Amino acid sequence: MTEQNIQPQPLSEELCERRTKVFDFLKEHGIDYTTYDHPEAPTIEIARQYWHQDGSKHCKNLFFRNHKGNRHYLVVFDSEQTMAIHDMEKMLHQGKLSFASEQRMMKYLGLKPGSVSPFGLINDQENHVHLFLDANLRNMPSLSFHPNDNTATVVISQEMFMRYLAAVGNTWEWIELY
Repeated sequence: MTEQNIQPQPLSEELCERRTKVFDFLKEHGIDYTTYDHPEAPTIEIARQYWHQDGSKHCKNLFFRNHKGNRHYLVVFDSEQTMAIHDMEKMLHQGKLSFASEQRMMKYLGLKPGSVSPFGLINDQENHVHLFLDANLRNMPSLSFHPNDNTATVVISQEMFMRYLAAVGNTWEWIELY
């Protein structure tokens, strides 16, 4: 693994802890990655300014709940694509969906809005959240996500990402979204 800093930034203790937890988990499971720091990027539009041309596919990550509020889903897809929530409902076959509240995001992923990524599954000790992955991502050599804080990007190969999913233990599936 390598680290590159675009611009050194002082991080709050909370952000340092979130990031460290991700890096420690990856190291503990022999998962290689690279990372680089950048200014805060809570949206894809802002993050685009800081992305490196490293060949990875940058991903959009959305956290949903079902109508009853007893099931939660993390949906990961190509950041260049857009999906209306009604289209997402049809594709996922999980009934009526809505974006999960900030409280639910904290409870199940240990994250705040603007920092959602599959690395939040590290905090889902009961493996409650089901992960839907855009089937088009499986053809990408590497993927990019925030390390549970939006002031950095982690680049991880497809092989290492699959190792991560096996280690974290949540249910997941590839799905045709578009």
